[in-house]
Amino acid sequence: MSHRWTRRDFMGATVVLSLGACADSKPQPETAAGSPHFEPNWESIRTHRLPAWFDDAKLGIFVHWGLYSVPAWATPLGELGKVDFNVWFKNNPYAEWYLNSLRIDGSPTQKHHRETYGADFDYMQFAPMFNKAVEAWDPSAMASLFSGVGARYVVLTTKHHDGFTLWPSDVDNPHLPDDLQGTKRDIVGELTRAVKTDGMRMGFYYSGGLDWSFNPEPIDTKEKVRSTINHTQEFADYADAHWRELINKYEPSILWNDIGYPKQSHLAEIVADFYNRFPDGVINNRFETGIEGDPPRHHDFVTPEYSKMDAITDYKWETCRGLGFSFGYNQVETAEHTIGEAELIHLLADIVSKNGNLLLNVGPKPDGSIPELQEARLEALGKWLDVNGEAIFDTRPWERADGETDGSVPVRFTQRGGARYAILLGEPKSAKVTLDAGPVVEGAKVALLGGPELESTVADGKLTVSLPEARTPSHAPTLRISG
Repeated sequence: MSHRWTRRDFMGATVVLSLGACADSKPQPETAAGSPHFEPNWESIRTHRLPAWFDDAKLGIFVHWGLYSVPAWATPLGELGKVDFNVWFKNNPYAEWYLNSLRIDGSPTQKHHRETYGADFDYMQFAPMFNKAVEAWDPSAMASLFSGVGARYVVLTTKHHDGFTLWPSDVDNPHLPDDLQGTKRDIVGELTRAVKTDGMRMGFYYSGGLDWSFNPEPIDTKEKVRSTINHTQEFADYADAHWRELINKYEPSILWNDIGYPKQSHLAEIVADFYNRFPDGVINNRFETGIEGDPPRHHDFVTPEYSKMDAITDYKWETCRGLGFSFGYNQVETAEHTIGEAELIHLLADIVSKNGNLLLNVGPKPDGSIPELQEARLEALGKWLDVNGEAIFDTRPWERADGETDGSVPVRFTQRGGARYAILLGEPKSAKVTLDAGPVVEGAKVALLGGPELESTVADGKLTVSLPEARTPSHAPTLRISG
């Protein structure tokens, strides 16, 4: 049997999700190489198991980059879920939604666009500007930044809702001029090679539900999202051809779809072919049709956006969010709108303790450079992971996710092998820290990651450790309990 539940997606549509098959599912025949063979139907596809690499990875980098990176402008309204959806679309803080915001009469984006570029300047006129700027891009430098942070995988927006592709596709878009359909430079291919060279996995985001070149009707309410999903045979054939091209040409490990997928598609064939070629590939949960009452398809993990789970889950999830309020680069955003160093580190620890991954987004400038503020946050996270990554990567949730010290410092727990980790979300005010870290056997050793073994005692089921007097302050010092 399969587990199913419902949730509200970020635009309010009810989506039925499937966790995939449990252990009592009918096993699939294996190939000669020992990998299961998947048939092009959902019953067979749902027997796919989450590969260990994705569970181990914990941190991925999302890259939102496209024509919207040229104007790079949106109202920094606030994070998703923390604002009123009645004003969201007219004041959309997502810079990658620039074209939709531009089409809403009276929106701040429309006003900005007319004042900056003129009322007759068409959005697609950003294409030559983007293609010119991207000539300066260094894919190796971008990949090195991501791997230096500690990321295990990268997900690139190959096509966002505006319809512009970041690779020179052989699939013709009948609604865009031939010279404005996509990049001249093969961004997808070049970044894929650089990412794989640096030892990371590559994933592709694709907007499979919205494409404003096929349906230009502006979305100004969350109810309109479902009604503007492109459920036409023309778009289904187009999106299917794109996914096949991306898979065959670039061999990704992750298919990360967004805003649903056409009912008329041959998606089961595409996913079965993908798994048969790449058994350790994964797909997200945003391939559903979005049509009320349609049966669920399949996914390997779920994708809360600017939100996270409150407790440990038995299914895999991945929070996606920007460093600021936008995914695409927004020149208006400042440090005020950007997640702080400590908050970012604490967010990762909390997510991992509850069986999640963090897909942390960067929004490059048109030339591919990462804005200084975003790069600073990545480097701060990487610096912490250099010391404490042992408590994050390749771990699994412990019997509970959270706790607290006697000084009211929140704690998050993970485990790996024979070790248990207690990540303190803040600096203790005392040299001695007491916490309930579960049973500790006689002779167990307690150490500060990046530091020495610590003196410790156990009384009344609580562990007390003495921290070194001289140590480097940390946003989240981490204890290893082993023995």
